[in-house]
Amino acid sequence: MEAFLIRAALGGAGVALAAAPLGCFVVWRRMAYFGDATAHAALLGVALSLALSMPILPGVLLAAFAMAVSVTALTNRGYAQDTALGVLSHGALATGLVAISLQGGMRVDLSAYLIGDILAIDWTNVVLIWAGAFLVIGGIYWRWSALLTVTLQPDMATASGLKPEREQMVLTIGLAIVVAVAIKVVGALLISALLLMPASAARAFARTPEAMAALAAAIGVASALGGLEVSLLLDTPTGPTIVCTATAIFAVSVLLRPWLAITD
Repeated sequence: MEAFLIRAALGGAGVALAAAPLGCFVVWRRMAYFGDATAHAALLGVALSLALSMPILPGVLLAAFAMAVSVTALTNRGYAQDTALGVLSHGALATGLVAISLQGGMRVDLSAYLIGDILAIDWTNVVLIWAGAFLVIGGIYWRWSALLTVTLQPDMATASGLKPEREQMVLTIGLAIVVAVAIKVVGALLISALLLMPASAARAFARTPEAMAALAAAIGVASALGGLEVSLLLDTPTGPTIVCTATAIFAVSVLLRPWLAITD
């Protein structure tokens, strides 16, 4: 197997493993728009990194955290959360695109940041992706019980002395890390799909939260590797093909769900 295919496979699997448990909480807490907003903010981070001639990862992380803080600030000022997310998400995406286009004297491949370029990642990217995956998985494992309680039984969480704001911050940090490491794999426009689809598909087959997280990881890895194979066979863009594969698996789960008798 060619070295670039090995790197692509490892990178895709790493992103899928990082996104899987986090995606479950995104589904349970109905945070899909929050994931979209964080992903769209990544383009602002890319523009910042290019302007300051620094690595992409720190800029994307900073932009993702700034998005989370901005959404919280607008919500606290009386704006509906979906309104705040919609305004900031589209504003960040448009501003990021304009800012990148204004990088004078620098040729920037926008498609690599919008839909990813997994075949072009190097070993440094692979190491960063897996480091991010271990951080996200470790953080979720560390706070698993508290996160589940706050998500599924908020009244009990409050009575137990848990702080929803702290657990929300754990998820926000996790989202920022996933967005930062995934932008080279599936791009800013498709990151939230990789968060949502494996977790949503796993929901039809899992009977416990732990089983759903594990199955989402398996579906995510299968989508990444299967999409990579299909894109090579059909000569299609790899990032969108990975998402199409995840969509196909989700469609199968929808068809099978009535026979499994599992409800939300």
